[in-house]
Amino acid sequence: MGMGMVDTLKTASGRSIAFHKLDGSGPGIVFLGGFMSDMDGTKAVHLQAWCEAQGRAFLRFDYSGHGQSSGAFQDGCIGDWAQDAFDALTQLTDGPQVLIGSSMGGWISLLLAKRCPEKFAGLVTIAAAPDFTEDGFWAGFNADIRKMLVEDGVVNVPSDYGDPYPITKRLIEDGRSHLVLRSPLALPFPTRFLQGDRDEDVSVDTATKLFAHATGPDIRLVLLKNADHRFSDPDALRLIEDATTNVLGRIG
Repeated sequence: MGMGMVDTLKTASGRSIAFHKLDGSGPGIVFLGGFMSDMDGTKAVHLQAWCEAQGRAFLRFDYSGHGQSSGAFQDGCIGDWAQDAFDALTQLTDGPQVLIGSSMGGWISLLLAKRCPEKFAGLVTIAAAPDFTEDGFWAGFNADIRKMLVEDGVVNVPSDYGDPYPITKRLIEDGRSHLVLRSPLALPFPTRFLQGDRDEDVSVDTATKLFAHATGPDIRLVLLKNADHRFSDPDALRLIEDATTNVLGRIG
């Protein structure tokens, strides 16, 4: 599948953000990937092809320290990546968009909803991981690991997806200033939260907590039986398409 050349956005923060952009009708779709993921993942590439078939605008990009963008993963934090996403959304798209946020991208899309709700036509999250630096990593660290993190500035946490995650003190501390489940979260546009019941990274409990916490006129939580965190098999991809189509049909 011809996915085109990679373009680069130079941001005010001095970072180079790699992206693929498809021109087409609006509202466009913007895909936000996960922690240590990149824009060449199954969901991102699938959604681009899906948008291309409809003649719809589409954008996917890599946060700094991810994929083909500048910087080292270990140097980044939620605030940096949310800024990258804000820069991509505001500089590379015209008018309101439907954001599709996967895992950490779900958290980042919620941060953007607070910062620039006018850029949202709708929102779809896939296994959204709001506040995971605090409620996932920090909450799961015992006293010894917490001490090591504070003293060494980094701990390596095993990952099911390859290399261990270097979790830095900066990531944890910065995460605390970007939590979304502890203060009001208004989503005044069609919103669909998608979640698999076999997800070992984000629990159904997290999904129901987010669903209960968010306020808005048109919010749904859809649980998919037997889906894991990757959410990339044909049934899961079909559900993402269906949810996005549903959101697009309710705009206006």
